[in-house]
Amino acid sequence: MTMLKVALIQQSCTDNRDGNLSKTTQMIIQAAASGAELIVLQELHTSTYFCQIESPPLFDLAEAIPGPSTETLGKLAGELGVVIVASLFERRAAGLYHNTAVVLEKDGSIAGMYRKMHIPDDPGFYEKFYFTPGDLGFTPIKTSVGMLGVLVCWDQWYPEAARMMALAGADLLIYPTAIGWDTNDTDEEQQRQYDAWGTVQRGHAIANGLPLLAVNRVGFEASPEQPDTGIQFWGGSFAAGPQGELLAVASDEDEEIILVEIDRARSEQVRRIWPFLRDRRIDAYGEILKRYRD
Repeated sequence: MTMLKVALIQQSCTDNRDGNLSKTTQMIIQAAASGAELIVLQELHTSTYFCQIESPPLFDLAEAIPGPSTETLGKLAGELGVVIVASLFERRAAGLYHNTAVVLEKDGSIAGMYRKMHIPDDPGFYEKFYFTPGDLGFTPIKTSVGMLGVLVCWDQWYPEAARMMALAGADLLIYPTAIGWDTNDTDEEQQRQYDAWGTVQRGHAIANGLPLLAVNRVGFEASPEQPDTGIQFWGGSFAAGPQGELLAVASDEDEEIILVEIDRARSEQVRRIWPFLRDRRIDAYGEILKRYRD
């Protein structure tokens, strides 16, 4: 069987962890009932996007891996017989925290983890305050549904990350995401950002001949310091094929379960007609290891 049924869970979040996880659980159950074998959750889905501000008490949101969330989601994965890609605020040790994606196998076990490598530091996205850059590299996670090239949000802007996953044998590129608009941006600027976000990821799919899943959160989340401002998360979760073709797209406003079938055999066919990996000039790429060519 080459077809894989995938579910993308796009939801809004509050500061009630149990409520968020309960909603996620119900959406996972619904997705599994619809035949999904692989279910992908958005970035940091157990809480609001707390990185809008720098606040030491917010480190209390972090948890160990294995821990409470992986126990809950792992049990669910085992009961439903599905693979789940979750995204958690990991407490690795005192003073050492990561933005970590965890893959739960169909038997409930942890198949593997990916720690976010590229960490942004922009107004409203103060992630460097909370997260240590990942140290697990760009290594696909082996599962019963294939080799999952899991990356996280800001990683999606970097072609190197997608290419490294492809070169290591990934069958799918997967991006749990939390991205939205500053409410002060003009409509034109918001549209440019939204279009760029989709375009760059579809480019990764094309350049590597791989299907791609991007799962974003949705809804407005006010800044804890200035409740009249915040981030309007734009949803728009989508699945693209290995030529960048859109297979499914979620709305900009609603919570949704997006179901899509991925043909795992198409990458082989696409790479035969567009042999980008064959024609790479690896003998000439040494300069890419420099920060900038002065």
